[in-house]
Amino acid sequence: MWRDRPDPAFPGVDRSDGDGNDQDDGDELTQLLAEAQPRLWRAFAGARGPDGADEAVGEALAWAWEHRARLLAMDNPVGYLYRVGLSRSTPRRRPELPSAADVGLPHIEPGLVPALQRLPIRQRSAVWLVHGCGWSYAEVAEALGVSTSTVGTHTSRALDALRQALEVQVHG
Repeated sequence: MWRDRPDPAFPGVDRSDGDGNDQDDGDELTQLLAEAQPRLWRAFAGARGPDGADEAVGEALAWAWEHRARLLAMDNPVGYLYRVGLSRSTPRRRPELPSAADVGLPHIEPGLVPALQRLPIRQRSAVWLVHGCGWSYAEVAEALGVSTSTVGTHTSRALDALRQALEVQVHG
């Protein structure tokens, strides 16, 4: 859970605004979203391209403010916001993956982006979120609505396809 309740500083005090949202939820949500926004943008950039990432982040943040009490009670609010952003934003025909500099990655192999674009969407999403964004298998599983073993399978298959496309030899 994102936070624990009730607030021991104010036992028995109703902090609700009448809509089920606490007055101080805004501060907690602000903190959560400040931490989540860069992660979400990077994740959406892989799924929607740099231009689509802006739209998806905007949709996710708007939903977060509208449903803040519900979001703050979740175990993985960032994963849920990822799903919200994907479902509420417009998918591009063929997403243009961001440049390495756009998402804070070091220089990458020039053939990597075209190879990623040729992957099936599930494999591309899994490998991007795990290796490009540093999400755990559990976070990716929740965000994509699949099991952790499915994330592992998609990631493994994607890496195999990328190695083959880039002619990388694995030793060991």
